[in-house]
Amino acid sequence: MRISGLQTAGTPGDVEANLRELDAACARARASGTELLITSELFLTGYDIGDRVIELARTDLLSPVRDLARRHGLALVAGLPEHEDGACYNSAFFVDPTGTVLGRHRKTHLFGELDRRYFTAGDRLTTVVDFGGIRIALLICYDVEFPENVRAAALAGADLIAVPTAQMEPYAFVADHLLRVRAWENQVYIAYVNHDGTEGSLTYVGRSSLTAPSGEVLDSVRHGNRLLSATVDPAVVARARKDNPYLLDRRPDLYASVPEDRAC
Repeated sequence: MRISGLQTAGTPGDVEANLRELDAACARARASGTELLITSELFLTGYDIGDRVIELARTDLLSPVRDLARRHGLALVAGLPEHEDGACYNSAFFVDPTGTVLGRHRKTHLFGELDRRYFTAGDRLTTVVDFGGIRIALLICYDVEFPENVRAAALAGADLIAVPTAQMEPYAFVADHLLRVRAWENQVYIAYVNHDGTEGSLTYVGRSSLTAPSGEVLDSVRHGNRLLSATVDPAVVARARKDNPYLLDRRPDLYASVPEDRAC
């Protein structure tokens, strides 16, 4: 399956402008043969936009995304805030080319004051969907920095982990180094799709990447608005897991005794 990721600065706080940008990106991606397009964290609204994120979460942000997926015949992973039962979540939705929502992931690991001020943490390590013969797990930004989340996705059989992201300075080392390790130690493709530019108090590091199970970076961009693209092949994942048996050689009987509040 050919996948793409949209790195962009977007238009903070302007849903209509971001939908127009997504519409244009969908057209370009579909013309290149892409079947799945992944956006950044809270792409539809922006991330560091203050109380506006709560206001926008109460509106219908998902329907126009579903409309775009249907119109372009393209699956989307869209980052947007979600309001339910008095709580606001930092969410990513997987929408198939018919506009059907196949999955929703709520960010489990909230980062810093900004996240904790506005959002409630999700309660699932990862969310996994099957699409086009590919098993795809969803994580959001800080989630991928915890080995437990990525390992849970791999153990659930994920071929690809889609990670909408809003990674800011001074944490460029995560994008530069950690993603390749996560892909290698779990024998999984990782699509890490970040914001670029500045927004509110944040300067984003860009550095979106599509990484293979070998740790090879298949496509990347440092800064600027760009579509990244690569091919995801489950056969490559199967070979990688045969050649690098980390998942088979685990000792979960020992891990259950690891103390939670200190190193062992």
